[in-house]
Amino acid sequence: MKNEDKHNLVRVRYERAEELLKAANILLKEEDYKSAKNRAFYSAEQAIKAVLSTIEKNSATHNGILSIFNMEFIHKPSRFFSVEDMKMFRGMGRIRTASDYDDFYIASKAECERQVEQAKHILEKVQVYLKETGVFD
Repeated sequence: MKNEDKHNLVRVRYERAEELLKAANILLKEEDYKSAKNRAFYSAEQAIKAVLSTIEKNSATHNGILSIFNMEFIHKPSRFFSVEDMKMFRGMGRIRTASDYDDFYIASKAECERQVEQAKHILEKVQVYLKETGVFD
């Protein structure tokens, strides 16, 4: 992949992550907690996909994205991402799954606020990574 194409893909994915986080905040304000959790998770996932694009890696599944991120950015020394970030993202995925598929799951405001804050945290860390690695100006 040409460098310009790679940078464009990273930007598109990161911008989508920002859009999803904005949607999560709107849904939170509207007290649609299950949908807000969903959008927050996908925001974080898109941000991580942007990171994976910098090394020309991708996956079509949640577990695949998680696995590649873990192998490339957690197990290898990184000053940008930590084991705690990985645990956070994994936990967000579990909450998203329960919220989307468990008919009796009750989505609390506090848990939703935490999920949105975690997504914001991940986007901020990804933005630092993208700036310091020269993908973003």
